[in-house]
Formats: sequence, C-alpha cells, structure tokens
Amino acid sequence: MSNNKTILSLAVILLALAAAGGGYWLGTQTQHGGSSAAAPATSAAAPVRKPLYYRNPMGLADTSPVPKKDEMGMDYIPVYADADEAPASSNNAATLKISTEKIQKLGVRSEAAALRVLGRGLRAAGRVEADERRIAVVAPKFEGYVERLHVNATGQFVAKGQVLFEAYSPELLAAQREVVLAAQGAQAMQQAGSDAQRGLQQLAESGLARLRNWDLSPAQVAALQQTGQVQRTLSFASPVSGIVTEKKAQQGMRFMAGETLYQITDLSSVWVIAEVFEQDLALVKPGAAATVSLDAYPGRRFTGRIGYIYPTLKAENRTVPVRVELANPGGLLKPAMFAQVELAVGSAAPVLAVPESAVLDTGLRKLVLVQLKEGRFEPREVELGAHAQDYVEVRKGLRAGEQVVTSANFLIDAESNLKAAVQGMAPASAASAAH
Repeated sequence: MSNNKTILSLAVILLALAAAGGGYWLGTQTQHGGSSAAAPATSAAAPVRKPLYYRNPMGLADTSPVPKKDEMGMDYIPVYADADEAPASSNNAATLKISTEKIQKLGVRSEAAALRVLGRGLRAAGRVEADERRIAVVAPKFEGYVERLHVNATGQFVAKGQVLFEAYSPELLAAQREVVLAAQGAQAMQQAGSDAQRGLQQLAESGLARLRNWDLSPAQVAALQQTGQVQRTLSFASPVSGIVTEKKAQQGMRFMAGETLYQITDLSSVWVIAEVFEQDLALVKPGAAATVSLDAYPGRRFTGRIGYIYPTLKAENRTVPVRVELANPGGLLKPAMFAQVELAVGSAAPVLAVPESAVLDTGLRKLVLVQLKEGRFEPREVELGAHAQDYVEVRKGLRAGEQVVTSANFLIDAESNLKAAVQGMAPASAASAAH
C-alpha cells in the first residue's frame, strides 16, 4: 500500500514538471512570434529617415553624399531635413533653418527688395578755369604805336565799350586822308563828267571799307565822313565786359599788325575742370547736375551742370577731364582755384535694390540670404549693379518684395555653416535661369 502511494506521488511530480516545461516552451514561442509580428507594425509606423548629406564632425565646410570618415577617423554626421541646423534642399538651392531662439539671439533683421532711384554723388578733384568762349583779345590789324594808355593794370575790370588805349599809326593816318580827299574830289567834280566822279566815289568807298576792316567803329567812320577831319590817334575800346587777364601794351611801345595787346575775360560764368577716374567714366553723363565746393568759402556750395566730357585720357593719372559749367555771381570763383566736385551720377529710373549690408561677398560669388519664412533662409547668388546711398542695385537673382537679411549675416554664416550650404546650391547658370 505504501509502495502505491510512493509511485502515485512520483507520477504527480513528473506531470507537474512536464506541464511547467511545456508552458515555458509555449511562452517562449509566443514571445518570439509576437516580436516578429510587431516589427513590421513598428517599421510601418516610423519609416527609416534618409540623410540629406553628411557633414564634417569638426564643423568644417566639407560635406559628403555618402557616409565617410575624416582624417582623424571620426564618422561624418548625418544631416536630416528636420534638423535644427540642417540646410534642406529645395529647388536645387540649399536653405538654412535656424531656431527662433537663435534668431532672437543673433538680432537678425530683414528688409524687402524694392525699386529705388539710386542717385548718388561721384567725388572728383577739379580746378576753376575761365570760360574760353568768354575770352576776347584786342589785337590791332595795322602797325602803330601806343600813344596813351587808359587801362594800365592787369586784373582791372573794364566795361564793354570802355577805352583801353589810343594808338598812332602812319598807315591809319594815310588811309583817313585818302578817304577825305576822295570824298572832297567827288564833291568838287559834280559838274564834271560822271565817270570821273564815279571813280572818286569808288576810291572813297574803298578807303572806308579798309578802315572798317581795321575795326574802326561805325561812329568813328561816320565822324570822319561828316567832319572830314583826320584823327591823329585812334581809340581802341574793350569788346566785352570783364577782367583784364593779360596786358602787353606799354606807353609808347610799337606794336605790329595782329599783336595781342589786351586779353579781356568775362568771369560771370566759369568752368570747373574735374578729373574723373577711368573706372567711373561710364557713370558720368552730359547735362547731369554738379556741386562745387572750395576751401576759400567753407560751407558754401555752387551748383552747375556737366557741359562736356573731353575725348582724351591723361595717362599719368588715368583720369578724364570733365567740364562743369556754372554761374559766378560776384566773381567769387577765380581761375586756378582748386575745387571739390560732386557729380550726380546714376539712372533716374528706379531699379531693384537692397541694402549694401545684405550682400555677402565670398570672393567668388555675391550672395544674399532670402528669408523664406520664420527661421528658414536661402542663400541666393545675385548679380549687382550700381551702388548709391547705402543701397546696391540687384540685376539678377531677386524679385521685388522678397525679404533679405540685412544684419547678422556673418553671425548666421558662423551659426549655420553657410559655406556648406552654399556648396549645395545649384550652379550659377541654373540659379540665374530659375530667377
């Protein structure tokens, strides 16, 4: 009886062990089966992200489309589209994403590209010169002597018609006598034949024509005809009002025909010859406004216009003379004075422009950072034009209304590794075609 109880106890123990082992095996199989079934569900819920590229682990401007190691054996770091510092590719142009906190920390400001009139001033050194069209000379057309001087100092102001000097000339005296005698002979032979009278009249007329050619005034010729009195000396008057800038006449001197005795310059209008450098010549246009300032009159400015651009270049300093014409009230502007000239250059038509501070010059490219939306920026290559008033013309690469970063550009460059983003930009030709 005791043996049967012992056998029964052993059987129960074996059955219990078998049940436990089977449960353990089933649990193991169920666990493995469950994990294998859950894996596809997890993969479907969170697909594997594909890196945009791999960047240098030390922050250098070096990227790679495939995983690799740097010179120290460190793995390149994958960059994903949703990373805070990652440039995301859009339309073949790299973009920069910066958090709002970083933007506030950097003090980023932006301004819209807009149409502006870029008028500006081009500075050049110049000198005051007399208007060549307002210079007159007094040069008798016959030989003679200076009998008496009325204007005997250089720099003296003379009015038009004012007597400068009196000249004695045997040749002039003979011509007057010839006219008087011919006129008297024609008068005396009124009762004689018409041919003789006509001959004397022609002789008198030729003598009068010679006196007129010698620049005798109509009043002097008329006085000779009316009075018949020969004048021993002839008075020479100033042809214009102005300053005596040259005087060669001396009391009692002999002069030859055509010799210049006086030079009279009208300084009511003068020229300022500005020296414009060769690289700025294309900006200068005739008729443009100009402002002149001189050390002699601090704080005073004289206005005029560009009258002429000379066709020659000075090889020694690579400049082209530009003539500015301006009025000279009161004669304040004196020939040979040095002047500072500011020429108005630039087109009067509005052009697309951005602040000069918005432009990043890499040495090979001119870039601006376009703000696509809050926290996202795109480096854009642009072609620039004229500069004026802290703005620069953008000929290609931007559209009116696009926001460009005007401050903290270089901080953004350091913060977001702009050089790496620029390397991901499309070729210049493609970028230009896109914009």
